[in-house]
Amino acid sequence: MAIHRQIEQIIENDFFKGKIIVILGARQVGKSTLIKILPTCNTIDTLWLDGENSDVRQILKNANSERLKQLVGNYRIVVIDEAQKIEDIGSVLKLFADYNKDIQVIASGSSAFELRNTLNEPLTGRKFEYKLFPISFTEMVKHTNLLQEIRELPQRLVYGYYPEIVTSPNDAERLLRFLSDSYLYKDIFLFKGIKKPEKMLELLKLLAFQIGSEVNFNELSNSLKIDNQTVESYIEMLEQAFVIYKLPGYHTNQRTELKKSKKIYFNDLGIRNALINDFRPIEIRNDAGLLFENYVVNELRKQNEYNRVYANFYFWRNTDQREIDLIIEKNGQIRAFEIKWNSAKMAKLTKGFTNIYGETEFKVINNENFFEIIDNFT
Repeated sequence: MAIHRQIEQIIENDFFKGKIIVILGARQVGKSTLIKILPTCNTIDTLWLDGENSDVRQILKNANSERLKQLVGNYRIVVIDEAQKIEDIGSVLKLFADYNKDIQVIASGSSAFELRNTLNEPLTGRKFEYKLFPISFTEMVKHTNLLQEIRELPQRLVYGYYPEIVTSPNDAERLLRFLSDSYLYKDIFLFKGIKKPEKMLELLKLLAFQIGSEVNFNELSNSLKIDNQTVESYIEMLEQAFVIYKLPGYHTNQRTELKKSKKIYFNDLGIRNALINDFRPIEIRNDAGLLFENYVVNELRKQNEYNRVYANFYFWRNTDQREIDLIIEKNGQIRAFEIKWNSAKMAKLTKGFTNIYGETEFKVINNENFFEIIDNFT
């Protein structure tokens, strides 16, 4: 039985509104499967075009409105998968939007770096854009039940939430190695500007050992023997390919607050653990707390995106090394969270923080209450 995704109904509600639907997400995260299980795509004739097929790329190259009409025929829905592979895809989609208003076009891609660069200007005001992440805790609760998914937490911290991994748990380690080696970096290494792909892989491994920690670009630069600018550009590409993301430091320009610091997290923990070749059970790991922190931030970010909360995520630290794991800001209001794998560990807001921001809503997220925080995130 298919695992239904949280954004299905949101996408359904945006059909035939005169906009291109753009779905972005990492390779193998389930974009094509999501589109296939949308009810409208199962009740209306749908034309599927794969940007990885050379004949599709050729027929859409320098296409005009007449050629698009010939291609589409009587289809009412057109799906263009791996759209970033198609030359000048922005202009192609603009033609669809301008001259085929009764047709719903869905474009999916695994490279925000390439796809956004080609779509933003041509499709200004002509698209709805969505991000698809690996499966969420909430989606799995609906697929099975709450108790079962809570019990699966130790497995999720080690093997992550990629669809194929979730549905084939007995083969998770082998599949993750294959996924990370064969698919994940396929688009990244094709990016223009990557002169030393081996350095990109080394960088990924270094970042994998630093999840939940502040990243020092100078240290990375020295370790890799490449300049700071290259390190920063590679990290940006990895973020655009949905492998990692940055959490900036929260500040209000107080002297005691760190302003330029950033933490790095992985969008999927299975990929992170594959990079460092460590699939040991969570009970015997010394990075369990960091994995749980990464997991919680991931799940809250998924809910932020899928539920259209529009909150901003940060961490906080001052010059005295006092830190708060997660700050969530919305409409000028902030909430503070400490994330502790061990539910017996206590925490409170540091004075360095309350002296600046006063009494702020504060919660400790642990392995006993994490599901309540995720479920009630607004």
